Amino acid sequence: MIATTHGLDSITVGALATATGVSKSGILTVFGNREAIQVAAVAEARHIYRETVLAKVYEVAPGAPRLRAFIDTWTDYLLAGVFRGGCFIAATTAEYGRRDGPVADEVRRLKRGWLTFLETELTAAGSPNPAVDAFKIDAFLNGGNTRRELFADDTELVCAKDLALGVVGQLPGA
Repeated sequence: MIATTHGLDSITVGALATATGVSKSGILTVFGNREAIQVAAVAEARHIYRETVLAKVYEVAPGAPRLRAFIDTWTDYLLAGVFRGGCFIAATTAEYGRRDGPVADEVRRLKRGWLTFLETELTAAGSPNPAVDAFKIDAFLNGGNTRRELFADDTELVCAKDLALGVVGQLPGA
């Protein structure tokens, strides 16, 4: 999805028509407007993320085991190049963080889902402060994603993974 390399703003009716071979009027018949296309792109990214990351980790016991599985699976998802520009959540959060409207609302909802997942699993793992630990894990993983994309170096991501796993390893339920 080009949103991770060029931003959600790069998704236009014309670009979608060219990519799909459908006329602009055909695209507009389906989506109505550019904003609806961008909202659909966020929904598709959410679906891909659920299928490639979350579906696998929900097979693991809650708490620390699930958090470790999540961090491993999330790292694998990036290394596999599911999105050419890295993590969709990280890319769109930076792009839409200070905006208003339906697209920004969907991006916030996507990010809130990520943080809620972390906080829920941290609570199950016995974290005394799930919000702070979620902040740490989120910061390490997003930092690793950013540095990997910027410097084209997978070791940045592996370092971030190890730091995030370190947060999990310090939990009472680990």
